[in-house]
Amino acid sequence: MATSLISLLPIFHLLVLLGSSVNAYWPPSPGYWPSSKVGSLNFYKGFRNLWGPQHQRMDQNALTIWLDRTSGSGFKSVKPFRSGYFGASIKLQPGYTAGVITSLYLSNNEAHPGFHDEVDIEFLGTTFGKPYTLQTNVYIRGSGDGKIIGREMKFRLWFDPTSDFHHYAILWNPREIIFLVDDIPIRRYPKKSAATFPLRPMWLYGSIWDASSWATENGKYKADYKYQPFTAKYTNFKAIGCTAYSSARCNPLSASPYRSGGLTRKQYQAMRWVQTHNMVYNYCKDYKRDHSLTPECGR
Repeated sequence: MATSLISLLPIFHLLVLLGSSVNAYWPPSPGYWPSSKVGSLNFYKGFRNLWGPQHQRMDQNALTIWLDRTSGSGFKSVKPFRSGYFGASIKLQPGYTAGVITSLYLSNNEAHPGFHDEVDIEFLGTTFGKPYTLQTNVYIRGSGDGKIIGREMKFRLWFDPTSDFHHYAILWNPREIIFLVDDIPIRRYPKKSAATFPLRPMWLYGSIWDASSWATENGKYKADYKYQPFTAKYTNFKAIGCTAYSSARCNPLSASPYRSGGLTRKQYQAMRWVQTHNMVYNYCKDYKRDHSLTPECGR
């Protein structure tokens, strides 16, 4: 019996190592799940088509939008918000998707053309065998309108975003913007001054479009329409908070149990893990850029 147990020890050690290896590539639990505090929204009650209506289809509570040679597609929330929680569960297309952007973002570009604010979650299409890049970005008062002053942070996800739906969200309140993936905070952008933070009401958008000039390896790889249509699926829509029409007494939401905002210790630990293991670009660490245009990097 003892001999049998000894012979099993190498297998046990291998299983332990395998388990450790899997856990090493998965973020620690954030301990709090803000998406569970927000109810889902019927697409037709909360959104309308923005462009490409012939490239949208609703099937069993999931919206499919697609891009081909003729058009992409986009949608927009009915209400503008001045703070809130905004999310959707999204499933991306596998294979060759270079040049294609799938997005979920806040913007007021139609209300303030040439001088708008924007908060982005963008999936940058890729080539065969390479993972998607998730790009987060913040534009302030026209910094994306001709004079590009982006505040990009880019990540490689710790899962395959083409195999199933995963939940992506933006928590925006007057003190901070927090980007979340499956309730794990991946980035916190605090308000450090009125000049570097979006304060005007914004709408929630989603879209798929051709950004071949820059999306994949700075435009090296373009959209190839022999692989069309390029599709993206959205479900579990969430958009709740203080609308532009809410009273001044409306309390902004938080991504943590703290009503004042911020993150818990466990949420910070999870965010630091993601930024250590999965972040591939941080605009504040790009020394080729003029950081007098992004003063928050020096604080």
